[in-house]
Parts: sequence; C-alpha cells; structure tokens
Amino acid sequence: MVPRPEEINLLTGESDAQQMEAEEKPVSALDEPVSHWRPRLALNVMADNFVFDGSSLPADVHRYMKMIQLGKTVHYLPILFIDQLSNRVKDLMVINRSTTELPLTVSYDKVSLGRLRFWIHMQDAVYSLQQFGFSEKDADEVKGIFVDTNLYFLALTFFVAAFHLLFDFLAFKNDISFWKKKKSMIGMSTKLWKVKKALKMTVVWRGLRPVLQFGTYSESERKTEEYDTQAMKYLSYLLYPLCVGGAIYSLLNIKYKSWYSWLINSFVNGVYAFGFLFMLPQLFVNYKLKSVAHLPWKAFTYKAFNTFIDDVFAFIITMPTSHRLACFRDDVVFLVYLYQRWLYPVDKRRVNEFGESYEEATRTPHAD
Repeated sequence: MVPRPEEINLLTGESDAQQMEAEEKPVSALDEPVSHWRPRLALNVMADNFVFDGSSLPADVHRYMKMIQLGKTVHYLPILFIDQLSNRVKDLMVINRSTTELPLTVSYDKVSLGRLRFWIHMQDAVYSLQQFGFSEKDADEVKGIFVDTNLYFLALTFFVAAFHLLFDFLAFKNDISFWKKKKSMIGMSTKLWKVKKALKMTVVWRGLRPVLQFGTYSESERKTEEYDTQAMKYLSYLLYPLCVGGAIYSLLNIKYKSWYSWLINSFVNGVYAFGFLFMLPQLFVNYKLKSVAHLPWKAFTYKAFNTFIDDVFAFIITMPTSHRLACFRDDVVFLVYLYQRWLYPVDKRRVNEFGESYEEATRTPHAD
C-alpha cells in the first residue's frame, strides 16, 4: 500500500530533512505502494463439540471445514479461523532497506460456534464494502467498531440507537420539538431573528401561512436579552485567547502532516469552542435572574435523552480526541442546568429556549 505521510513538527528542522529525502526520490516513487508488515497474527479454533447435519451444513462454516473419513462416520478437523478483522491499517509497519528485524505476535484463543459465525459474517461484510467502492480507510474504521469495542457494549449501542430513532419519531409526532403554537423569536442565543430597539417579532402560523406580529419587550424579556448579550461578551473575552493560544501550543508541540492540516485542526477546535460558548448564556441568564424557565416534562425528557445519546457513540466510533471531547460538552451544560433547576424556582413567565412562555401558551384568547 502507499505509505501514509509522516507527521512532523512544522517549526523544527525535521521537515527540511524529510523534504530533502523526498526530493532525492523520483516523482513517481512518492506515490508507489511499498511492502508493509503485519505484526500480529490471531488464530482461533472452535472448541465446541458440535454435531452438524451432513445434509445441511451452514455455508459460512462449511468453507472452513476439513473432513476426514473414520469408518462409516465423517468427522471434521478442528476449525481454524484466522482473524483478519483485528489487522488494522494503523498497525502496519513499513518495510524498507534498513529493516533487519520485525516483531511478530502470535495469539491463540478458542472460539464458540456462534461467535465464529458472527466473525465470519463481519469479515465478509467488510470485504463486501471494499467491493462496493469503499476505501481501505473507511473499511478499516468499520472494522475498528467491531474489533475495538466489547460486543455487549456494541449490542447496547445498537439498542440505544434504535430506541433513539423511535423516540425522535414520537417527539415529532407529538410536537415536542416542533411546537404548533406561536413562537416568540426573542430570548436566548438560539433565537432565529433579533430585532433591536426594544422591538420583538412573533410568528403565528395560520394554516401553512406564517404571519409576523410586532410588539415590545416586557421588563423580564428586556433583562433576559441584556444578560444574554452580557454573557456572550464575557465568554468571548475568554475563548478568543484560548483558541489563539491553543493553536500556537499545537504548532509548537504537536506534529502535523502539513501546514494545511494544522490550519484545519485549529479552525475545527475553534468551532468546538464557540459551539460550547453558545450553550452557556442560558446558564448565565438563569444565574442572574435566579430562576429557570418552565419546560414541559415531555420536552425535558427528550432533551435529557438527546443530550446523552452522543456519549454512547463517542466510545465506539473512531474520531479525533477533540471531537470526542466535544460530545461531552452538552453533558456539562445539562448537569449545571439540572443543578440550577433544583436551586432556583421555575418562572412560568420566562421565555424558554424554544421561544415560548408557559403563561402565554396556556392563556385563553378573548372571544373577539
């Protein structure tokens, strides 16, 4: 396979030395595949004393069986399965002219018939992905989900994902996340529009036609808007230096493949940081007003479940460390919100992050 480019420190002389080595090679040789060594060989032998029906042997196991005739009875030798799923691309070692020794670890383990058939199907599925046009890197990430994750935890993840899809369907059906009532476009940093000079805008749906209504801020809404702006200003003073400092620190201490790689990584970390920034004004507003907005229990349950669902996938999917940490930022905000919900009273006049006030939503309109 074509060797992966090595990561270098962009500010040291290592990059110059490697560039000189690359210049000495022909241009065509830079993209040529080279031999790699697999440092691990995993052997599995089926230990179950299972009697098969000779007329209906399972096709997946049959190709691994070797038969012998002992009298009138046909026996099969112990089934040997060479585990190819455990061979990851990241573990391959380049073989060059200076290589004199290479490590090899041979592992042996017994396997049950059910587990053997499962691994055979998974190995065939990964091979099918490559036949359908998936790159070796993509297929390797799929292998990592099954190899680097406990099977019981993996089964739990699939169950949680299925339950999450069902919960999303019920949430949409019961209008938990999409309210049919009017939505006030003021309040927190999640608002869609913002009208200055003490004006607010409300969208009222009449059938499929939205109607805009304008009004003025109440005293509570004005304070909420003021504290929201104040929180964003203070947090930006903290996060701007952190983002710049993190980019400089990574440039000095972390190796990258190129300057472009460092630039993209710095921008991504900035996106994660400001995504966390936009979650915090709600907590600051609760702290300043010493209250929390009313949130229906159905919506609260949906919010709680949707907050922690990403944590399960963060442990089984191959991803950068910064993205994995970003999956837990919702948890931190939600736990602080739970503490505020226990500490402060619920103000039903306040507008929540969905743009609704409980009192306005339950107020009976006049007959006129």
